[in-house]
Amino acid sequence: MRSTILILDSLDQWKPYYDTESILTAGEYLQNQELNKNHFFVINLCNRLNYHSEGYYCSLLAQARGHKVLPDIEVINRLDSGAVMRLDNQMQKIAYKWMQQSALKDNENSVLDIFFGTTDEPAMEKVARYIFEQNPCPMLRVQFAFREKNQIEVIRPLSLDELTDSQQDSFAQALDAFSKKVWRQPRVKKPARYDLAILHDPNEVMPPSNKTALNLFLSQAKKLQINAELITAQDAYRLMEYDALFIRQTTSLNHITYRMAQLAQQADMVVIDDPLSIIRCTNKVYLKELLDKEEIPTPKSALIFKSYPLSWEQITQLLGSPIVLKVPDGSFSHGMGKATNTDDYQKILELLFANTAIVLAQEFLPTDFDWRIGVLNGNPLFACKYFMARGHWQIYHHDVSGKSESGSFETVPINKVPRHVLRNALDAANSIGKGLYGVDVKAFDEKSVIIEVNDNPSLDHGVEDAILGDELYRLILREFIDRLERKHR
Repeated sequence: MRSTILILDSLDQWKPYYDTESILTAGEYLQNQELNKNHFFVINLCNRLNYHSEGYYCSLLAQARGHKVLPDIEVINRLDSGAVMRLDNQMQKIAYKWMQQSALKDNENSVLDIFFGTTDEPAMEKVARYIFEQNPCPMLRVQFAFREKNQIEVIRPLSLDELTDSQQDSFAQALDAFSKKVWRQPRVKKPARYDLAILHDPNEVMPPSNKTALNLFLSQAKKLQINAELITAQDAYRLMEYDALFIRQTTSLNHITYRMAQLAQQADMVVIDDPLSIIRCTNKVYLKELLDKEEIPTPKSALIFKSYPLSWEQITQLLGSPIVLKVPDGSFSHGMGKATNTDDYQKILELLFANTAIVLAQEFLPTDFDWRIGVLNGNPLFACKYFMARGHWQIYHHDVSGKSESGSFETVPINKVPRHVLRNALDAANSIGKGLYGVDVKAFDEKSVIIEVNDNPSLDHGVEDAILGDELYRLILREFIDRLERKHR
C-alpha cells in the first residue's frame, strides 16, 4: 500500500487544516534520498509548478523515484504551456446552460474552481470531473467564455494561498474524499502491499462478475495482502489512489470503461484489460481482420457496408444460407440476427444499420455448445461449455418482451479440452495481447474455429470457478502482484 505525502512550500500553509503526519515541505522532499526506498503517493500542493521551480522538481523527482504523483510532469507541462483542452459536446452543453443560468452577458467570463475533480457548483459536477480526468491536478481554476462552443479560455493550477475560507473547507472535504489515507491509517492489521481498484456497475443487468465473485476477489485479495476496493464510474477522479485497475464492467469504446483504462495506463498503473485489448476485442470488424491476418481459423465471413449493401444472392454465394449478422460491438447475444431468406436479411440489416455503418456477416455453424477458454497472460485459466438456450440458436435468447434466457453450462478441466480447441484459443488470445481474455470456439470433430475473443470475460461464482474454486481468483490477483513487482524492481 502506498503511503500518501502532501508537499507544501511551507508548513504554515497547513494551519487551517487538521494535523497530519503526511506533510513534507518541498525542500524536505527534494533532499531526502531515503524516500526512494518506499512507494508513496505524492500530492504536490506547491504554489509554483512552472519549469525550474521547486514544485516542478518535486513532481519530476517523484516520477524518477517511482512514486505516483499528482500532478505529474506531463500535466504540469501541458498546463504551463497554456494549451487549452476542449470539452466534448455533452459537456459544452452543460457548461453553456450553467453560464446562462448565471445570467452572464456576452463577452463575460465565468470561473470554476475544481478540487480533486469536485466543485461547489452542483450543475458543473460532471464537467469538473471530466476536466480533472484529463488534467489530474489537485486544484484547478478554469475560466469559461460565455459562448456555446469552445468555452474554456484558461486552465491553470490553483494554490492553497488563493483559497477563501469557504474554499478551504471545500478543499479539505475533497481531499478527504480523494485520499482517506491522509487523515487516518488503514484498518487492516497487516499493511497491504498494493491497492487494487475493481471497477464494476452495480446496476448492470448482465455484469461480467456476479456479486459473490466480486466478494471473493475482495476476500482473496486480503489474504494476499492486497487492499482491493470496489469502485464505480463515479470514482474515476480517485483512480490515482490505486496501483492497479481491474475492470469488471462490460467494456466498450466511447465508454467510461475505455476511458478509465486509458487514465490508468497514463498513470502508469497495471490495468486489466488494457485499452489496446479493449479496442481489439470489442469491435468484431477489427477482430476479424486481425485473426485473418494471423491466419487463425474463423468462420467464413464478409463485411456488409451501409453505403453499398450486398444482396441476399451475393452474400449467400459467399457464405451459404442461413447467415448470422452482427453489429461490430455487440455483446451477450445483443445486436445479432440470423437470416434464412431475403426478407429476413433485409429486415435485420435495416435494424442493424440504424446504429452502424458496417455489419459483419458470418456463415451459420450450428453446434450444441460453444467452448469458452479463459486465458490469462498467454496461459489457459479455465474452460467451459456454454450450451445454447432452449430452442434457440444462441447462448442467450432475448425475446421481444425484454426477457432473457440462457443455456446451461459445464465447466471442464483444462486437460480435458480437445487439443485443437486449446491451441486455437491460445493463438487467438496471444494475437490480442497478454491480458485476461475469454475465447469463444466452435468445434467440429478434429477442427475448430474462433468465434470471438472477449477482453472482459465472465467470471461468475459457480460457473467459471466450478473447478478451481478460490484458486481462480488468486491466480488473477497474483498476476497483478507479479506485474506490480516487475514495475518496482
